[in-house]
Amino acid sequence: MNDPFAPNEIKITVIGGGTGSFTLLSALKNHTRQIAAVVNMVDDGGSTGVLRDELGVLPPGDVRQCLVALSDSPKIRDLFNYRFDEGTFQGHAFGNLLLTALEKMTGSFSEAVETASEILRVNGVVIPATLDNVRLKMEWAEASTILHGERIIDADFFKYDPRKANLSLVPAARANPTALAAIQQADLIVIAPGDLYTSLGPLLAINGVGEALQKTDATIMYVSNLVTKQGQTAGFCVSDHAAEIERFIGGEVLDYVLYNKQVPTNELARRYKQEHAYLVEVDKEVLVTKKYKSVGGNFLGAVVEEHDSDVLPVTRSLIRHDSEAIARALIELYETARDPNFNSLSL
Repeated sequence: MNDPFAPNEIKITVIGGGTGSFTLLSALKNHTRQIAAVVNMVDDGGSTGVLRDELGVLPPGDVRQCLVALSDSPKIRDLFNYRFDEGTFQGHAFGNLLLTALEKMTGSFSEAVETASEILRVNGVVIPATLDNVRLKMEWAEASTILHGERIIDADFFKYDPRKANLSLVPAARANPTALAAIQQADLIVIAPGDLYTSLGPLLAINGVGEALQKTDATIMYVSNLVTKQGQTAGFCVSDHAAEIERFIGGEVLDYVLYNKQVPTNELARRYKQEHAYLVEVDKEVLVTKKYKSVGGNFLGAVVEEHDSDVLPVTRSLIRHDSEAIARALIELYETARDPNFNSLSL
Protein backbone atom coordinates (compact mmCIF):
# COMPACT_ATOMS: atom_id res chain seq x y z
CA MET A 1 0.00 0.00 0.00
CA ASN A 2 1.09 3.55 -0.68
CA ASP A 3 1.97 5.60 2.40
CA PRO A 4 0.01 8.90 2.19
CA PHE A 5 1.94 10.35 5.15
CA ALA A 6 5.42 11.58 5.86
CA PRO A 7 7.16 10.96 9.21
CA ASN A 8 6.72 13.07 12.37
CA GLU A 9 3.74 15.21 13.46
CA ILE A 10 0.25 13.93 14.19
CA LYS A 11 -1.24 12.05 11.26
CA ILE A 12 -4.87 13.03 10.73
CA THR A 13 -7.29 11.45 8.27
CA VAL A 14 -10.56 13.30 7.63
CA ILE A 15 -13.40 11.22 6.18
CA GLY A 16 -16.38 12.87 4.51
CA GLY A 17 -17.79 14.84 1.63
CA GLY A 18 -17.28 18.34 0.35
CA THR A 19 -18.53 21.06 2.68
CA GLY A 20 -18.13 19.19 5.99
CA SER A 21 -14.59 18.13 5.15
CA PHE A 22 -13.77 21.57 3.75
CA THR A 23 -14.69 23.17 7.07
CA LEU A 24 -12.48 20.85 9.13
CA LEU A 25 -9.55 20.69 6.72
CA SER A 26 -9.34 24.48 6.48
CA ALA A 27 -8.47 24.66 10.19
CA LEU A 28 -6.79 21.30 10.86
CA LYS A 29 -4.08 22.05 8.29
CA ASN A 30 -2.81 24.68 10.74
CA HIS A 31 -2.11 21.95 13.30
CA THR A 32 -0.26 19.41 11.16
CA ARG A 33 1.15 18.94 7.69
CA GLN A 34 0.39 15.22 7.85
CA ILE A 35 -3.25 15.34 6.80
CA ALA A 36 -5.24 13.17 4.42
CA ALA A 37 -8.77 13.77 3.17
CA VAL A 38 -10.69 10.65 2.12
CA VAL A 39 -13.51 11.92 -0.09
CA ASN A 40 -16.99 10.68 -0.93
CA MET A 41 -17.41 9.81 -4.64
CA VAL A 42 -21.16 9.48 -5.30
CA ASP A 43 -22.05 13.13 -5.92
CA ASP A 44 -24.19 13.46 -9.06
CA GLY A 45 -25.88 16.84 -8.56
CA GLY A 46 -25.10 20.37 -9.74
CA SER A 47 -21.98 21.01 -11.82
CA THR A 48 -20.57 17.62 -10.87
CA GLY A 49 -23.69 15.81 -12.07
CA VAL A 50 -23.64 17.54 -15.45
CA LEU A 51 -19.98 16.66 -16.00
CA ARG A 52 -20.56 13.04 -14.98
CA ASP A 53 -23.54 12.66 -17.27
CA GLU A 54 -22.10 14.44 -20.30
CA LEU A 55 -18.45 13.36 -20.13
CA GLY A 56 -18.51 10.13 -18.13
CA VAL A 57 -15.93 11.35 -15.60
CA LEU A 58 -15.69 10.69 -11.87
CA PRO A 59 -17.30 13.35 -9.63
CA PRO A 60 -14.90 16.29 -9.13
CA GLY A 61 -16.91 18.57 -6.82
CA ASP A 62 -16.16 17.19 -3.35
CA VAL A 63 -12.54 16.52 -4.30
CA ARG A 64 -12.19 20.13 -5.49
CA GLN A 65 -13.47 21.46 -2.16
CA CYS A 66 -10.96 19.39 -0.21
CA LEU A 67 -8.09 20.43 -2.49
CA VAL A 68 -9.03 24.08 -2.03
CA ALA A 69 -9.24 23.66 1.75
CA LEU A 70 -5.67 22.33 1.91
CA SER A 71 -4.22 24.81 -0.59
CA ASP A 72 -1.52 27.31 0.37
CA SER A 73 -2.14 29.49 -2.68
CA PRO A 74 -4.98 32.01 -2.11
CA LYS A 75 -5.23 33.19 -5.73
CA ILE A 76 -5.29 29.68 -7.18
CA ARG A 77 -7.75 28.68 -4.46
CA ASP A 78 -10.09 31.46 -5.57
CA LEU A 79 -9.60 30.39 -9.20
CA PHE A 80 -10.62 26.80 -8.44
CA ASN A 81 -13.76 28.01 -6.69
CA TYR A 82 -14.68 30.55 -9.37
CA ARG A 83 -18.10 29.84 -10.91
CA PHE A 84 -19.04 31.07 -14.35
CA ASP A 85 -22.18 33.21 -14.25
CA GLU A 86 -23.08 33.14 -17.93
CA GLY A 87 -22.63 31.28 -21.18
CA THR A 88 -22.04 27.57 -21.79
CA PHE A 89 -20.24 27.08 -18.47
CA GLN A 90 -22.80 28.93 -16.34
CA GLY A 91 -22.91 27.41 -12.84
CA HIS A 92 -19.74 25.36 -13.28
CA ALA A 93 -16.79 25.81 -10.93
CA PHE A 94 -13.50 26.24 -12.78
CA GLY A 95 -11.87 23.61 -10.57
CA ASN A 96 -14.48 21.04 -11.60
CA LEU A 97 -13.74 21.73 -15.26
CA LEU A 98 -9.97 21.50 -14.73
CA LEU A 99 -10.19 18.20 -12.84
CA THR A 100 -12.43 16.87 -15.62
CA ALA A 101 -9.99 17.99 -18.31
CA LEU A 102 -7.05 16.45 -16.43
CA GLU A 103 -8.89 13.13 -16.07
CA LYS A 104 -9.75 13.06 -19.77
CA MET A 105 -6.17 13.97 -20.69
CA THR A 106 -4.43 11.44 -18.41
CA GLY A 107 -7.10 8.74 -18.32
CA SER A 108 -6.69 8.62 -14.54
CA PHE A 109 -8.65 10.50 -11.89
CA SER A 110 -5.85 9.85 -9.39
CA GLU A 111 -3.35 11.56 -11.68
CA ALA A 112 -5.79 14.42 -12.17
CA VAL A 113 -6.00 14.93 -8.40
CA GLU A 114 -2.21 14.74 -8.04
CA THR A 115 -1.69 17.35 -10.76
CA ALA A 116 -4.32 19.65 -9.27
CA SER A 117 -2.62 19.24 -5.88
CA GLU A 118 0.63 20.48 -7.38
CA ILE A 119 -1.09 23.48 -8.98
CA LEU A 120 -2.82 24.38 -5.70
CA ARG A 121 0.27 23.72 -3.55
CA VAL A 122 -1.72 21.41 -1.31
CA ASN A 123 -0.41 20.67 2.18
CA GLY A 124 -1.47 17.07 2.68
CA VAL A 125 -3.16 14.66 0.31
CA VAL A 126 -6.68 14.32 -1.09
CA ILE A 127 -7.75 10.74 -1.73
CA PRO A 128 -10.90 9.60 -3.59
CA ALA A 129 -12.51 6.89 -1.45
CA THR A 130 -13.03 4.78 -4.57
CA LEU A 131 -11.93 5.11 -8.19
CA ASP A 132 -14.93 3.16 -9.47
CA ASN A 133 -17.73 4.98 -11.29
CA VAL A 134 -20.62 4.27 -8.94
CA ARG A 135 -24.09 5.54 -8.10
CA LEU A 136 -25.87 5.49 -4.77
CA LYS A 137 -28.85 3.26 -3.99
CA MET A 138 -31.08 3.49 -0.91
CA GLU A 139 -33.47 0.63 -0.34
CA TRP A 140 -36.21 -0.20 2.16
CA ALA A 141 -36.59 -3.95 1.62
CA GLU A 142 -39.75 -4.33 3.73
CA ALA A 143 -41.48 -1.50 1.88
CA SER A 144 -40.19 -2.54 -1.55
CA THR A 145 -38.98 1.02 -2.09
CA ILE A 146 -35.75 1.98 -3.84
CA LEU A 147 -34.22 5.39 -4.53
CA HIS A 148 -31.41 5.72 -7.09
CA GLY A 149 -28.80 8.48 -7.24
CA GLU A 150 -27.35 10.92 -4.74
CA ARG A 151 -29.23 13.90 -6.21
CA ILE A 152 -32.60 12.11 -6.03
CA ILE A 153 -32.00 10.83 -2.49
CA ASP A 154 -30.70 14.21 -1.31
CA ALA A 155 -33.88 15.97 -2.43
CA ASP A 156 -36.31 13.29 -1.23
CA PHE A 157 -38.65 13.48 1.75
CA PHE A 158 -38.40 9.96 3.16
CA LYS A 159 -41.70 8.14 3.61
CA TYR A 160 -40.03 5.50 5.75
CA ASP A 161 -37.51 5.51 8.60
CA PRO A 162 -34.05 5.93 7.01
CA ARG A 163 -32.55 3.95 9.91
CA LYS A 164 -34.21 0.88 8.40
CA ALA A 165 -32.87 1.51 4.92
CA ASN A 166 -29.84 -0.11 3.31
CA LEU A 167 -27.29 2.05 1.50
CA SER A 168 -25.26 0.49 -1.28
CA LEU A 169 -23.28 1.48 -4.36
CA VAL A 170 -24.00 0.29 -7.89
CA PRO A 171 -21.89 -1.42 -9.00
CA ALA A 172 -20.28 -2.53 -5.74
CA ALA A 173 -17.34 -0.21 -5.11
CA ARG A 174 -13.77 -1.20 -4.37
CA ALA A 175 -11.98 0.97 -1.85
CA ASN A 176 -9.02 2.98 -3.07
CA PRO A 177 -5.96 1.24 -1.50
CA THR A 178 -4.45 4.63 -0.64
CA ALA A 179 -7.62 5.51 1.28
CA LEU A 180 -7.33 2.30 3.29
CA ALA A 181 -3.69 3.11 4.02
CA ALA A 182 -4.67 6.57 5.26
CA ILE A 183 -7.12 4.94 7.69
CA GLN A 184 -4.68 2.26 8.80
CA GLN A 185 -1.73 4.60 9.39
CA ALA A 186 -3.49 7.59 10.97
CA ASP A 187 -3.09 8.68 14.57
CA LEU A 188 -6.44 10.46 14.51
CA ILE A 189 -9.41 9.81 12.23
CA VAL A 190 -12.12 12.46 12.06
CA ILE A 191 -15.49 11.67 10.49
CA ALA A 192 -16.65 15.06 9.27
CA PRO A 193 -20.19 16.41 9.58
CA GLY A 194 -22.34 15.91 6.51
CA ASP A 195 -25.55 14.42 5.19
CA LEU A 196 -25.88 10.95 6.67
CA TYR A 197 -27.47 9.32 3.65
CA THR A 198 -25.81 11.07 0.71
CA SER A 199 -22.32 11.95 1.95
CA LEU A 200 -21.07 9.92 4.91
CA GLY A 201 -23.10 6.73 4.48
CA PRO A 202 -22.07 6.12 0.85
CA LEU A 203 -18.39 6.49 1.72
CA LEU A 204 -18.59 4.20 4.73
CA ALA A 205 -20.55 1.65 2.65
CA ILE A 206 -17.60 1.08 0.29
CA ASN A 207 -16.27 -2.46 0.62
CA GLY A 208 -13.29 -2.43 2.96
CA VAL A 209 -13.75 1.00 4.54
CA GLY A 210 -15.79 -0.21 7.51
CA GLU A 211 -13.41 -3.08 8.10
CA ALA A 212 -10.42 -0.72 8.01
CA LEU A 213 -12.06 1.55 10.59
CA GLN A 214 -12.71 -1.43 12.85
CA LYS A 215 -9.07 -2.55 12.66
CA THR A 216 -7.20 0.74 12.88
CA ASP A 217 -5.38 1.73 16.06
CA ALA A 218 -6.21 5.39 15.46
CA THR A 219 -8.42 7.44 17.76
CA ILE A 220 -11.73 7.90 15.92
CA MET A 221 -13.86 11.02 16.42
CA TYR A 222 -17.15 11.99 14.83
CA VAL A 223 -18.26 15.63 14.57
CA SER A 224 -22.05 15.56 14.76
CA ASN A 225 -24.15 17.69 12.44
CA LEU A 226 -25.30 21.08 13.72
CA VAL A 227 -28.83 20.80 12.36
CA THR A 228 -31.29 18.19 11.20
CA LYS A 229 -32.20 17.77 7.54
CA GLN A 230 -35.79 18.47 6.61
CA GLY A 231 -37.67 15.37 5.54
CA GLN A 232 -34.80 13.01 6.40
CA THR A 233 -33.35 13.38 9.89
CA ALA A 234 -36.01 15.52 11.55
CA GLY A 235 -36.08 14.62 15.24
CA PHE A 236 -32.65 12.97 15.19
CA CYS A 237 -30.62 13.60 18.33
CA VAL A 238 -26.81 13.51 18.62
CA SER A 239 -26.89 9.82 19.56
CA ASP A 240 -29.06 9.03 16.51
CA HIS A 241 -26.47 10.57 14.19
CA ALA A 242 -23.65 8.66 15.87
CA ALA A 243 -25.65 5.41 15.79
CA GLU A 244 -26.11 5.71 12.02
CA ILE A 245 -22.38 6.31 11.54
CA GLU A 246 -21.59 3.14 13.47
CA ARG A 247 -24.32 1.24 11.59
CA PHE A 248 -22.71 2.13 8.28
CA ILE A 249 -19.28 1.12 9.62
CA GLY A 250 -20.60 -2.13 11.09
CA GLY A 251 -19.27 -1.75 14.62
CA GLU A 252 -18.93 0.46 17.69
CA VAL A 253 -15.68 2.14 16.69
CA LEU A 254 -16.19 5.75 17.79
CA ASP A 255 -14.02 6.97 20.64
CA TYR A 256 -15.42 10.51 20.81
CA VAL A 257 -18.49 12.31 19.50
CA LEU A 258 -18.34 16.11 19.39
CA TYR A 259 -21.58 18.08 19.43
CA ASN A 260 -22.62 21.72 19.55
CA LYS A 261 -24.05 23.15 22.76
CA GLN A 262 -24.09 26.80 21.70
CA VAL A 263 -27.40 28.64 21.28
CA PRO A 264 -27.62 30.71 18.06
CA THR A 265 -28.22 34.42 18.03
CA ASN A 266 -31.63 35.66 16.95
CA GLU A 267 -30.22 36.47 13.50
CA LEU A 268 -28.71 32.99 13.12
CA ALA A 269 -31.96 31.42 14.32
CA ARG A 270 -33.85 33.38 11.67
CA ARG A 271 -31.49 32.16 8.95
CA TYR A 272 -31.82 28.58 10.20
CA LYS A 273 -35.60 28.86 10.01
CA GLN A 274 -35.30 29.98 6.38
CA GLU A 275 -33.51 26.70 5.65
CA HIS A 276 -36.08 24.71 7.68
CA ALA A 277 -33.15 23.68 9.88
CA TYR A 278 -33.33 22.88 13.57
CA LEU A 279 -30.43 22.37 15.93
CA VAL A 280 -29.67 18.74 16.67
CA GLU A 281 -30.94 17.97 20.16
CA VAL A 282 -28.38 16.83 22.73
CA ASP A 283 -29.81 13.73 24.42
CA LYS A 284 -27.37 13.57 27.33
CA GLU A 285 -29.23 10.80 29.12
CA VAL A 286 -28.61 8.51 26.14
CA LEU A 287 -25.10 9.73 25.36
CA VAL A 288 -23.80 8.84 28.84
CA THR A 289 -24.73 5.20 28.22
CA LYS A 290 -22.63 4.89 25.07
CA LYS A 291 -19.18 3.37 24.67
CA TYR A 292 -17.83 6.58 23.16
CA LYS A 293 -17.29 9.81 25.11
CA SER A 294 -19.47 12.74 24.07
CA VAL A 295 -18.06 16.26 24.30
CA GLY A 296 -19.97 19.50 23.77
CA GLY A 297 -18.56 22.84 22.68
CA ASN A 298 -19.40 26.22 21.19
CA PHE A 299 -19.16 25.21 17.55
CA LEU A 300 -21.61 27.47 15.68
CA GLY A 301 -20.13 29.27 12.71
CA ALA A 302 -21.57 31.99 10.51
CA VAL A 303 -24.12 31.25 7.82
CA VAL A 304 -22.43 31.25 4.42
CA GLU A 305 -23.99 33.36 1.69
CA GLU A 306 -25.17 31.53 -1.42
CA HIS A 307 -23.12 32.16 -4.57
CA ASP A 308 -25.05 34.05 -7.24
CA SER A 309 -23.56 31.90 -10.01
CA ASP A 310 -24.44 28.59 -8.38
CA VAL A 311 -27.49 28.10 -10.56
CA LEU A 312 -27.31 24.40 -11.38
CA PRO A 313 -29.87 22.34 -9.43
CA VAL A 314 -28.31 21.11 -6.20
CA THR A 315 -29.28 21.26 -2.54
CA ARG A 316 -26.78 22.33 0.10
CA SER A 317 -26.94 23.77 3.56
CA LEU A 318 -25.43 27.18 4.18
CA ILE A 319 -24.98 26.49 7.91
CA ARG A 320 -21.41 25.85 9.03
CA HIS A 321 -19.38 24.83 12.06
CA ASP A 322 -16.79 27.17 13.54
CA SER A 323 -13.80 25.47 11.94
CA GLU A 324 -11.18 26.83 14.35
CA ALA A 325 -13.19 25.87 17.43
CA ILE A 326 -13.73 22.35 16.12
CA ALA A 327 -10.06 21.93 15.16
CA ARG A 328 -8.88 23.02 18.61
CA ALA A 329 -11.33 20.65 20.28
CA LEU A 330 -10.25 17.70 18.14
CA ILE A 331 -6.54 18.25 18.80
CA GLU A 332 -7.06 18.77 22.52
CA LEU A 333 -9.17 15.63 22.84
CA TYR A 334 -6.55 13.64 20.97
CA GLU A 335 -3.77 14.94 23.21
CA THR A 336 -5.87 14.21 26.30
CA ALA A 337 -6.60 10.66 25.12
CA ARG A 338 -2.90 10.10 24.56
CA ASP A 339 -1.77 11.84 27.77
CA PRO A 340 -4.33 12.25 30.59
CA ASN A 341 -2.08 14.92 32.15
CA PHE A 342 -2.32 17.12 29.04
CA ASN A 343 -3.45 20.61 30.05
CA SER A 344 -6.36 21.02 27.64
CA LEU A 345 -8.58 24.06 27.33
CA SER A 346 -12.16 23.88 28.55
CA LEU A 347 -14.69 23.27 25.78
